[in-house]
Amino acid sequence: MMNNDPRNIKISDYDYPLPDERIAKFPLEKRDHSKLLVYNRGEISHTQFHHLPELLPEGALMIFNNTRVIRARLHFRKSTGALIEVFLLEPHVPADYERMFQVQGECEWLCLIGNMKKWKDGALCRTFLVKGEETTLSAEHIGTQGTSQVVRFRWDGDASFADVIDAAGELPIPPYLNRDTQESDLTTYQTVYSKIKGSVAAPTAGLHFTDSVLADIDRHGIEREELTLHVGAGTFRPVKSELISGHDMHTEYVSVRLHTIDRLLAHGCRAIAVGTTSVRTLESLYYIGCHILEHQDCVTDTDLHVRQWEPYEASEGKAEVSAEASLRAIRNYLVENGLEVLNASTQIIIAPGYRYHIVSRLVTNFHQPQSTLLLLVSALVGDDWHRIYDYALDNDFRFLSYGDSSLLIPDGE
Repeated sequence: MMNNDPRNIKISDYDYPLPDERIAKFPLEKRDHSKLLVYNRGEISHTQFHHLPELLPEGALMIFNNTRVIRARLHFRKSTGALIEVFLLEPHVPADYERMFQVQGECEWLCLIGNMKKWKDGALCRTFLVKGEETTLSAEHIGTQGTSQVVRFRWDGDASFADVIDAAGELPIPPYLNRDTQESDLTTYQTVYSKIKGSVAAPTAGLHFTDSVLADIDRHGIEREELTLHVGAGTFRPVKSELISGHDMHTEYVSVRLHTIDRLLAHGCRAIAVGTTSVRTLESLYYIGCHILEHQDCVTDTDLHVRQWEPYEASEGKAEVSAEASLRAIRNYLVENGLEVLNASTQIIIAPGYRYHIVSRLVTNFHQPQSTLLLLVSALVGDDWHRIYDYALDNDFRFLSYGDSSLLIPDGE
């Protein structure tokens, strides 16, 4: 059955007034003392975030995105004095994230370049210390791929690229904070469970969790699993078209362990998602499993990618695939190929008209007006998103990345 097609949705219908003073410029000193709005099947209340484990059903499965934000902003100064910013988007050569951060001497990235017209040609260079050793890093613009610029980096010594950007890069906090990155952001703009380097933005719903809250989740008999989705710069890109059909979702890369697939199957293919990145990963798994079922004799990289509008496209004459059948197809594919991890990619857009297959509840922050993330929330709670956001505004909630949080429990759960 085809989901209702949202392509004619007007993004202006997903607007609300957000005064600048309601945007949290810094987090609270105690992460887990932020406010938590609770939307429970139409009823709205609020408490503090550290009470979250008490609000979750015993025996549930909770999914976290363990990506870690990298120091993706690199600055170079030309001999003329012009400052050039090179913003790392995703690995190009090698294309694999894990290999990229281990590589020595040379690599290529897809990047955004600030002050591009001042670069023109030639290599940019800067010298800095890496683990006490003086290192020179050069950047050369070698081409264009889509809307991104291909930049080749070279450096001396035996440092890995992870070492290089840790020494020379700047952590990219969201542009709407309208401030420079501070030393405190190096800690507060990472989740306490972040592990896998690759994101240029934090999965901010996870910023409220502390070791204490995680331990309390365990005490309440709630199982925890992790997956990885590396958040791209496109997460900050506003919808500029009148209809969402004119908006192109960026590709995001995901990794999900076989063990996590097994835990999802054991929990009836239902999970509580921490953050919209976990939502996009979990819901993309459903469509990847459908691809594998359809092409199980010859699964290609195309089958491990979810296209933006795929959930809304007609499938005449095809029986609907259950979430269990889809996840079992992924499990069988991994086992048959001797793989412990599914590496895939997604451009999925979740908007009103979408029917959730795996996500049952959502922990998420309050998102920008006219954003795809607000569309995702509306797909879960319907028009009640207006009531939720009005309540948050009326009760002095803090908004966006460093703001407060919500637990959304839709009807039927």
